Amino acid sequence: MHIQDSKQLGTALRSARKQLQLTQPQLALAAGVGVRLIVELEAGKPTAQIAKVLQVIDALGGKVSVNGLAAGEHPAHD
Repeated sequence: MHIQDSKQLGTALRSARKQLQLTQPQLALAAGVGVRLIVELEAGKPTAQIAKVLQVIDALGGKVSVNGLAAGEHPAHD
């Protein structure tokens, strides 16, 4: 799945949670985060902390990969 924004990420996480037949509190416990974070992630809130987002993805058995970035190249700063 190609995710381009926080809404799409939230939809993907909700779908994965439901496929695993987990409630939001069960996922929060498994990921070591608060229920509020799960609710906000699934709602597509763009201000979630990346470390916690990665914990949730890991708890769902998912992996994150970054494609299209050239090794050793950095974007120019304005």
